[in-house]
Amino acid sequence: MKDKLKVGILGGTGMVGQRFLSLLENHPWFEVTTIAASPRSAGKTYEEAVAGRWKMPTPMPETVKKIVVKDVSDIEAVGNEVDFVFSAVDMTKEEIKKIEEEYAKAEIPVVSNNSAHRWTPDVPMIVPEINPEHLEVIEVQKKRLGTTRGFICVKPNCSIQSYAPALTAWKEFEPTEVVASTYQAISGAGKTFQDWPEMEHNIIPYIGGEEEKSEQEPLRLWGKIENGVIVKAETPLITSQCIRVPILDGHTASVFVKFNKKPSKDELVQALVNFSGEPQKLELPSAPKQFIQYLEDDNRPQISLDVNYENGFGISIGRLREDTCFDWKFVGLSHNTIRGAAGGAVLMAELLKAKGYIAAK
Repeated sequence: MKDKLKVGILGGTGMVGQRFLSLLENHPWFEVTTIAASPRSAGKTYEEAVAGRWKMPTPMPETVKKIVVKDVSDIEAVGNEVDFVFSAVDMTKEEIKKIEEEYAKAEIPVVSNNSAHRWTPDVPMIVPEINPEHLEVIEVQKKRLGTTRGFICVKPNCSIQSYAPALTAWKEFEPTEVVASTYQAISGAGKTFQDWPEMEHNIIPYIGGEEEKSEQEPLRLWGKIENGVIVKAETPLITSQCIRVPILDGHTASVFVKFNKKPSKDELVQALVNFSGEPQKLELPSAPKQFIQYLEDDNRPQISLDVNYENGFGISIGRLREDTCFDWKFVGLSHNTIRGAAGGAVLMAELLKAKGYIAAK
């Protein structure tokens, strides 16, 4: 359709890039016109570039098969064909920082799944239901970059989606201390069981960098804008363990919480199911109608039953009960490559469009 925004996918051959392409098939607002990747894929059709490596459960969209992949470093060639880009490049942190900023300086808005700019003070890190007001720092960022339409906006780590929304819904009860142990799917590492057979029937009690992200990134979501930069919140104190488990998709969290105020279970459950944000208010195309569901059954949430709740964009919470050391404990579940990765970025791009930050050239 002529009125759709033209979208490029940076790092389109990887697992997150593939998820972007799957989610954007038949999207009402966005149309993928350009795919960029490493030089070894450049010049090939997308179908050739990912031959034997398509990892999504649905078939490769017909509309992208014949797109000729561009070199991700050829910013001019990519920029000439798009209104904005999603970034899922597989590079070092410094390389990602550099190339995303180069795209932004070339007046191409960048909606990034990568972690490189999550702590850049004037780059908003957004969960659309939690902190849409942080988009305001984009204007400050544009001044720094010297741009009129180019900027960078990022999404947070996939693991925190399984518990940060619940803690946000409970903000009025003033959570002070949180223990969050996450049990993370292998797709979070960009793998399938075919790629990583040693993960079958196995658990690895370490994921590099995840615990620091799990403890600190929620605080940035809850931070305030001061003098044109985002200053992270000081509370609650969060400590975390992150464990890789033999699951393809879905991050589960086991969470313990202390509150300054002492809510009842009914108050906590009502706060969860009543919680919504700008995506629901604006009726964005990918927005879950019910952002957080609470499940009363003792054996829920489960990956097999609940990971695709609201097409993977919703959050499932269960097993909320009083604790002997903390006040309350619960189990959370989110889809790590939809809500936690590409889908979260698509929803963020929808919010950016609705708020006027991205538009056709």
